[in-house]
Amino acid sequence: MARNTPPRWDRKMQQRLARGEAAALGELYDRFASLVHSQAHRMLDDETAADLVTREVFAYVWENPDVYDPGQGSMRSWLARLTHRHAVRRLREEYRPADDEDGRAGAELEERVRRATASARADYIVSSMPSPLRAALELAYIQRRDYRQAAADLGVTEDEARRRLRLGLQLLSTAHAHALEGASPPGYGRSL
Repeated sequence: MARNTPPRWDRKMQQRLARGEAAALGELYDRFASLVHSQAHRMLDDETAADLVTREVFAYVWENPDVYDPGQGSMRSWLARLTHRHAVRRLREEYRPADDEDGRAGAELEERVRRATASARADYIVSSMPSPLRAALELAYIQRRDYRQAAADLGVTEDEARRRLRLGLQLLSTAHAHALEGASPPGYGRSL
């Protein structure tokens, strides 16, 4: 689906948005609004704030379609970067340095931003990973199946089920590692 969208679709969408086609914005929203909203909600832990970030992201896309460069990555990853940027900005707006004489609130804010970034990265990794890996992880961690049961449910060998689980977990572990290093994920951007 969206994660397998060819770059051609991304280029055509950018061109349609640049021409001011409202239908293109509607199509983009239908395809990616749940991704944007869930990432914002995960970072902000606030439904109203996630709704606002979702509107801000799509308003930004509508007003600035030429900012997107298909040569730099997919529309999906660009929207994830925009969502991250807007959510972090909103988190930082909540912080008032005048109220923080000993610096604890600032340190707590940075920790919250780090955790939110790791969480959003994990969501992005799961939603972007190939469906066989995602299906194996969902069976193991949501439905509480062991690798033998997952193999049977997926119709693969036990070795293949273990391989998928191991690879999926390795990918997810990068979310936390990047947050600790202060790095942004590939295709995710650093500008805040």
